[in-house]
Amino acid sequence: MSDIRIGISGWRYGPWRKDFYPEGLRQKDELAFASRAVNSIEINGSFYALQTPARYAQWRDETPDDFIFSIKAPRYITHTRRLKDIEEPLANFFASGPLMLGDKLGPMLWQFPATMKFDEERFKAFFEQLPRDRRAACRCAEQCAERLRGNGATAITGNAPLRHAIEIRHESFLCAAFIKLLRKHNIALVVADSAGKWPYVEDVTADFVYMRLHGDVELYSSGYTARALRRWRQRIEAWSQGGQAEDAHLVVPGAPRKRAQRDVYCYFDNDQKVHAPYDARRLLSKLKLDGELVTEPGVEPQVDL
Repeated sequence: MSDIRIGISGWRYGPWRKDFYPEGLRQKDELAFASRAVNSIEINGSFYALQTPARYAQWRDETPDDFIFSIKAPRYITHTRRLKDIEEPLANFFASGPLMLGDKLGPMLWQFPATMKFDEERFKAFFEQLPRDRRAACRCAEQCAERLRGNGATAITGNAPLRHAIEIRHESFLCAAFIKLLRKHNIALVVADSAGKWPYVEDVTADFVYMRLHGDVELYSSGYTARALRRWRQRIEAWSQGGQAEDAHLVVPGAPRKRAQRDVYCYFDNDQKVHAPYDARRLLSKLKLDGELVTEPGVEPQVDL
């Protein structure tokens, strides 16, 4: 059975307090509350700065046993260095502690700026550098800067695959060469709904699908109507069953590689007016995935967090 995760991008927003977060809820309890109102969260603080092993471990321990985090990878790699000379920055990222999430670690999101064009050789080299399991990530972390060594970030046991997803914002990526490269490396092309600002494509390129919903009509601000959420539910159901929507927006025509099922990760990023957590919960409800959630948006929790 496929794993369907519906959640929010980030959880620490001032306007959410006394709205999504009930009045009187302590700020230190916000992650505990949010992780029991949705079944996944995309960590976005990691995009702006390296976090610490202790912080990742704390997030792991504050959330339910079956919870999943996705992680937004550092903009220093994608925006500042633009994939040039990234051996140490990549090692620093894995040495900063994401593996401390353990079995709660989901895909890693690599978002690229709208000014960055597709360079096949550069992306081919990048994909070949990305670690595909925990042990490879530990080996990568060994090349980190001196200041990060010995911090316990790779003191983990066992092994498990790592997943990667790519969010593009330049039209030059809409070519068969990019889709072929993603499929070769089993990397997901993010289905990004951005109110028409950036490319919207639905080519399935991996054994999972990654979605980011930035706003239905107005970027980051507008919520999703019942009709829009019904459309997303139908698409998620098709992807989770190994297929795709009949009217899918594709770069390369045709059905995806046949699979019995695919995991789906969907994150609402329309956070400016507190739509994201409510829209996520409504979509979870439409998919009948809200039965085990023990907190509700805006409602004082009836359980200890």
